Amino acid sequence: ENGRNVTLIAPRRYGKTGLVRKVLDSLPKGYVGIYLDIYSVTDLSEFTRRFASSVVGALDTTLEKTLKTLRDFFRSCRPTVTPSGDGSIKLSFDVVPSSAESTLKEVFEYLSHRDVTPVIVIDEFQQISEFPEQGTEALLRSYIQFVPQVRFIFCGSRQHLMREMFLSAQRPFFQSTQLMGLGAIPESSYYDFAVGFYSHEKREFNRELFSEVYQRFEGITWYVQAVLNRLWSDYGDVTERSQVDAVVEKLVQERSFEYYDLLRSQNSNGIKLLKAVAKEGCVQEPMSGDFVMKYSLKSPSSVRVALKGLLENDLLYQQKEGGYVIYDRLFGLWLAQQNA
Repeated sequence: ENGRNVTLIAPRRYGKTGLVRKVLDSLPKGYVGIYLDIYSVTDLSEFTRRFASSVVGALDTTLEKTLKTLRDFFRSCRPTVTPSGDGSIKLSFDVVPSSAESTLKEVFEYLSHRDVTPVIVIDEFQQISEFPEQGTEALLRSYIQFVPQVRFIFCGSRQHLMREMFLSAQRPFFQSTQLMGLGAIPESSYYDFAVGFYSHEKREFNRELFSEVYQRFEGITWYVQAVLNRLWSDYGDVTERSQVDAVVEKLVQERSFEYYDLLRSQNSNGIKLLKAVAKEGCVQEPMSGDFVMKYSLKSPSSVRVALKGLLENDLLYQQKEGGYVIYDRLFGLWLAQQNA
């Protein structure tokens, strides 16, 4: 309502996608929510194709309106409109690389002529910084600043990239949005949510055991939800720690084949560093002499190189407090069980 665009930054599995989708579903009259995930997008033409399809598909819901839109605004690409049996339409754009910028400009011109207020969520927004086309950030920023009636929510999980994009004075999106971080749901609120299901079915969920689940996974939504879901289906009342341990072990073992393959894809220095961090849980100074000696790592310089690669591949994650942890907490538990 205040016209601010928002940048929402949080590691994966905290629930930011679920949160923004809930916001879009709750928008008042006069607003239209549009969600676009670009995690797998690799270049500007693919981004433009998905962006155009999402925007026009959401704002023009009838075939007649869509055809008029295509005649009035789009001349640089070949759109395809496919009616479906339920009265809705499926829209796709054939965008060739040479026309990507022109088509993107046409999408923003189209947005500027809407009678409603679009709220556009672009998830995993940091991907645009890795497009091969030079100047993509500046291009998008130049279009966005001239559609003040459109609200944007930029979500991202790779915090160092997102902060660089929005906090560096050398980048086009510098201080152009309100930054928000998403932390863990407070334990007491999470417990009230969970125990409500048990109370409704006249089942018991021991408060201390819930705290054990919450603390073990630092309140990260995906892991807490996964454990709660298994406890709900596998047991009636949850009153014994052995129940929690059994469920967590089952979750770890279910993904063991994936974790074996993931570990084999790393070089020897990366494997040693991953196992060392898993054993410690959280490492404040991975290049310190004490840490290197304790886990028989090659040298501080080799740790620095391995650390950089593991961070870039989202296998390690640096917390706000500065410590390094295994990004996938179940992977961390699995690694800690492996022999050195």
